[in-house]
Amino acid sequence: MEVLASRNHVCQSLLFICLERRRRMGPVIIPSVLLWHLFFFGSTILEGVNAQVNGWVNAHATFYGADQSPFSLGGACGYDNTFHAGFGANTAALSAALFREGEACGACYQLRCDYRADPKWCLRRASVTITATNFCPSNNNGGWCNPPHHHFDMSMPAFLRIAWQGNEGIVPVLYRRVPCRRRGGVRFTLKGQSSFNLVMISNVGGSGNVKAAWIRGSRTRTWLPMHRNWGVNWQSSVDLRNQRLSFKLTLVDGKTLEFLNVVPSTWKFGQTFASPRQFY
Repeated sequence: MEVLASRNHVCQSLLFICLERRRRMGPVIIPSVLLWHLFFFGSTILEGVNAQVNGWVNAHATFYGADQSPFSLGGACGYDNTFHAGFGANTAALSAALFREGEACGACYQLRCDYRADPKWCLRRASVTITATNFCPSNNNGGWCNPPHHHFDMSMPAFLRIAWQGNEGIVPVLYRRVPCRRRGGVRFTLKGQSSFNLVMISNVGGSGNVKAAWIRGSRTRTWLPMHRNWGVNWQSSVDLRNQRLSFKLTLVDGKTLEFLNVVPSTWKFGQTFASPRQFY
């Protein structure tokens, strides 16, 4: 905003000089160079305003996992398999400024390569929607993932949706948060043992990322708060074996849903259960 204000001030100053000269000396021919600068500053200001209105933010992107299955890149978010989790191959690792210690896991971002900044490697008018499934650590990729950089280290299939193949470097991108559109309902994968319940929550629509979670057994009268263990894995320390399980989730955007009796009393650790309910 300070940059825009400064440019606006320059434009106003140039116009004031021209008007003042006209008042004192009569009609004045404005030099073409001055007109060009006025046009440049004005268009830059308008471009900045449009970027704010549309919600696009500048960032950079690379790709990783060229020799790996794109479905195995669950990484720091704890997804065992991004295909089974409902995300497919369009995933990315986020820099620390975006990852926020796992809070961004499951969130969706629309990315497009900035063709104006890099016409050689960017595909024009191409975009891709990715799900955040991993963390891009600092001091990686030449420091692009270091705070405060906004950086997406994308799966190779996702990267090639917006950039030409053969580019092994970094491309400028524009991104914005978008709602996640999932097939089917929210999924709960039960891990842990005895009184240590670890639940992986996946295929979440809406904002995609869970802010708070609760669990309740069929013999439990109240909702028990769960705590984020890491990524999308939430834990509780209550023995709920041989009980039907219900969950309550609140997303980062504040939306809350209850998933009642989504897990039968015959559940075993390692099983995944899908609810018919979903966030939109």
